[in-house]
Amino acid sequence: MNIKEYSVDELQELSHKIREKILQTVSKNGGHLSSTLGATDLIVAMHYVFDAKKDPFIFDVSHQAYAHKLLTNRWDSFDTLRQFGGICGYTNPDESEYDYYKAGHSSTSISLAVGAAKAIKLKGEDRVPVALIGDGSMSAGMVYEALNELGDRKYPVVIILNDNEMSIAKPIGAISRYLSKGMASPFYQKFKSKIESILELMPESATYMAKKLEESFRLITPGVLFEELGIDYIGPIDGHDMGSLIETLKVAKDLKRPVVIHTQTIKGKGYTIAEGPQEHWHGVGPFDIDSGKPLSKSTQKSATAIYGEYLLELAKKNKNIVGVTAAMPGGTGLTKLLEEFPDRFWDVAIAEQHAVTSMGPLAKEGFKPFCTIYSTFLQRGYDQIIHDICLMDLGVVFAIDRAGIVGEDGETHQGAFDISYLRPIPNMHLAAPFNEDSFKKLLDFSITFNRPLAIRYPRGAFIADNFEVPKFELGKSHLIEDGKDILFIGYGNGVGRAIKTKGFLNKLNPAILDLRFVKPLDEDMLKELSKRYKKWYIFSDSVYMGGVASAILEFLEKENIKDVEVESFEYEDKFITHGKTAVVEESLGILPEQIAKRVEN
Repeated sequence: MNIKEYSVDELQELSHKIREKILQTVSKNGGHLSSTLGATDLIVAMHYVFDAKKDPFIFDVSHQAYAHKLLTNRWDSFDTLRQFGGICGYTNPDESEYDYYKAGHSSTSISLAVGAAKAIKLKGEDRVPVALIGDGSMSAGMVYEALNELGDRKYPVVIILNDNEMSIAKPIGAISRYLSKGMASPFYQKFKSKIESILELMPESATYMAKKLEESFRLITPGVLFEELGIDYIGPIDGHDMGSLIETLKVAKDLKRPVVIHTQTIKGKGYTIAEGPQEHWHGVGPFDIDSGKPLSKSTQKSATAIYGEYLLELAKKNKNIVGVTAAMPGGTGLTKLLEEFPDRFWDVAIAEQHAVTSMGPLAKEGFKPFCTIYSTFLQRGYDQIIHDICLMDLGVVFAIDRAGIVGEDGETHQGAFDISYLRPIPNMHLAAPFNEDSFKKLLDFSITFNRPLAIRYPRGAFIADNFEVPKFELGKSHLIEDGKDILFIGYGNGVGRAIKTKGFLNKLNPAILDLRFVKPLDEDMLKELSKRYKKWYIFSDSVYMGGVASAILEFLEKENIKDVEVESFEYEDKFITHGKTAVVEESLGILPEQIAKRVEN
């Protein structure tokens, strides 16, 4: 779609049409809504001023990039958004040449822009990286590492800071708005350059006084931080005023040095029900546009809800229980805990490294910390798990939500790797529940266990029905059902998959073992079962490499047990695409009915 010849009014009308298209599609498919509606005008202006085919467009997280997709030859296929085989919910170069980089985690955009600027300079090309980053992503330290180098190296990079009142403070009154508007003008930028050149020729005392005068003006705007880092700052400006956006972007493009454009937008712009800083409308399932109500609601309790409700119950009884999450209180089930115990449970924003490390001293001081983070996001705090928790052998519980296939968010969010990356760490212990009763009993165990412990559980409901199980003991498994022919070993939600698979078998009668702990393993139980069952099948919603089957095979080798054959239904060594969870699992061949056929054939 070529919009270079559009008038400002035509661009505003285009933004309106794009919002309507996004709203219609997300209401049917689900997806990210409020953030992408709010960023639409910014993205339209970016495409008008810059060349998306030449200039790297880098979207932080990229969940807000739906307008970009619609402007780059994906209008007709947009109804496949987040569907299996359809358009990805994030930027993806495999999908379009206009998508510069794969993204799904926050706070990477400025580092990517710096890297792109270095490559452009080395190649001697006339291109400008443009990074669009939300204010929430500014809470992660990686942003400031990138800004620190960018301010020193002065590469031409345009950073659009999308401030939608989720994190960064509002500007201070009318004076700030007046000065910021002036900063966006070509006159101000030329005037500033002339003053800087004059100051170089002035005596030191005069230069000092002039700089102090400039600083006094900058201190009443939000841009002082960026200016101190050596990066020009323009704003805040209205992120829905197309004329101002275009004028400001043109100024920034011509500066040929790093600049931050601070824009203020309304989340959910154009859809009144979703407007404003409401966490609920960040990511949604299918919903009715007129009422805003979800089209369907699961009758099964999610693992997240079980965790949040029971941890709240435990926290009411035990004042030493504390916890942290990184910008996902609703998604991790901690909202009520943050409300009821604001001095004991904290949302530290998008700062997984800080979240992990900050729990260490609390454990050292006698508290019981629960660090509750999605599997895919816990990857961001890996060194801190090793260096700040496990090295000290501290009793932090890592509650790992969204373990396994997460559905439409796809390859950047699948919770596939936590077993593999946590299992090699000394002092770390790994356990998993498979239904509500086992989850509660595992949480009971975790309260009294004073060493590092990682608990993984799925998005949505457990596969297995709820029934009573024995209490947890360190390194002890539970033989749920005895059998005659083969052994199904399940870990976490894999236990439910094993139980369901047994229901599809006609010829065989497997025993079912709830492994419970993949570190440490129940070696006594495994030795005993190796005498009775010579074919073991492994069920775990995780990658094969370094996963549960790897742990079992290592055990068999150590014990010199050579007559047991092991087959795993864990994920292959590749990233897993987006789509409804059942459809993705079917494509991987791991639905219970598919596994049953493989076992009996």
